[in-house]
Amino acid sequence: MMANRKGQVRIGISGWTYAPWRGHFYPKGLVQKKELAHASRIFRSIEINGTFYGLQKPDSFARWAAEVPEDFVFAVKAPRFITHVKRLRDPLVPIANFLASGLLRLGPQLGPVLWQFPPSFRYDAELMGDFLAMLPHKPADASALAAKHDQHLKARAWLRPADNMPPLRHAVEIRHESFRNPAFIDQLRRHKVALVCADTVEWPRLMDVTADFIYCRLHGSEELYRSGYDDAALKRWAGRVQAWASGQEMRDGEFAGDPADSNARPRDVFIYFDNTDKRRAPEDAKKLEELLF
Repeated sequence: MMANRKGQVRIGISGWTYAPWRGHFYPKGLVQKKELAHASRIFRSIEINGTFYGLQKPDSFARWAAEVPEDFVFAVKAPRFITHVKRLRDPLVPIANFLASGLLRLGPQLGPVLWQFPPSFRYDAELMGDFLAMLPHKPADASALAAKHDQHLKARAWLRPADNMPPLRHAVEIRHESFRNPAFIDQLRRHKVALVCADTVEWPRLMDVTADFIYCRLHGSEELYRSGYDDAALKRWAGRVQAWASGQEMRDGEFAGDPADSNARPRDVFIYFDNTDKRRAPEDAKKLEELLF
């Protein structure tokens, strides 16, 4: 029955290619090209980091999709060229290039698209509103926008979404205090884009629910990218995840908008551990899974 329905919970890691993990999280002697296959059998989702640093090729997306289980999904980081270099100025063609670079080739393995902004990027209501309105949610709309690409692709454009491709989900990670603004939360809700809950001492950690899914990035609450999470912290996060997934009201955190506007209902939850230094991310992710499942 609907009353018993819960959202899917996917706990994973940010990236998978880290030399210090070899011989620890990755078994000794495992060849590098097998690392994604290994990690995807332990976690149900992983963030793709390479897309943040530059456009990829459709064959790369196809290879990644072929290496993971059928029920696995990737979160994909959008290019920093759009968020850090262009800073959302004239974003249409760069977004089209990103979509045409092979993103649609992930098919059912495509999870949320992560748009991460730099700490120096301040809230501009008009600029952000134009950007959010441009983001496609239907695969057909993503294909139509991808067709507006230019010549900067690394390979032939991939414009055809798979028949079983789900709607596109978008999440925005902000890192400037100016975004602690109810108007920003309202914008996200109107466009059905998630606000990333980023757990860190350096940036705002907001837990406003703005979409039909939750996206959290745990960067290390004491030292950025390095500090791990003790049992008490993980139990607290487990309680938040359980509330979000079951549709209960979640008030354990800071909010920029009215928490009551979140319309408590079961939501899918994506949690990625980004405290990748010192090999803490896989260990913490596995511990949180044990608390939840």
